[in-house]
Amino acid sequence: MKKLLIICSSSFYSKIENIDKALNKDFELVMPNCYLDNVTNESYENMSELEYISFFKSMYLESREKINKVDCCLVLNFDKEKNGTIYKNYIGASTFLEMYEAFMHGKEIYIFNELDKSSMLYDEIRGFNPIILKGDLEKISK
Repeated sequence: MKKLLIICSSSFYSKIENIDKALNKDFELVMPNCYLDNVTNESYENMSELEYISFFKSMYLESREKINKVDCCLVLNFDKEKNGTIYKNYIGASTFLEMYEAFMHGKEIYIFNELDKSSMLYDEIRGFNPIILKGDLEKISK
């Protein structure tokens, strides 16, 4: 059974349960960092500078370990509202870094929704040659 890592913004963690139900019979799912820990952006506000740096360093290293152990990655990208602005099919910096890591390790990368052509990272993400699912999880090769 293939191992599949879910990669996404913590803003989308609430959507993982439905993805889990749809995929867990065909894949061994590996959840994103902090998925079960309820760490949110607000959690960072209470960290000292050293705690903040240490936390993110540990997250990057944990992601690398997870990516090394899986066969493929599924990027969840949905619309995200931030400070009154809607970002279409959002892929943030941390998600991008995990995608880059997966690409560098030769992992298949699936993206749930279309890429937003106005995204600052559009060309770079296209360079990873991801498979765009257009919401159809059946397109992930088993």
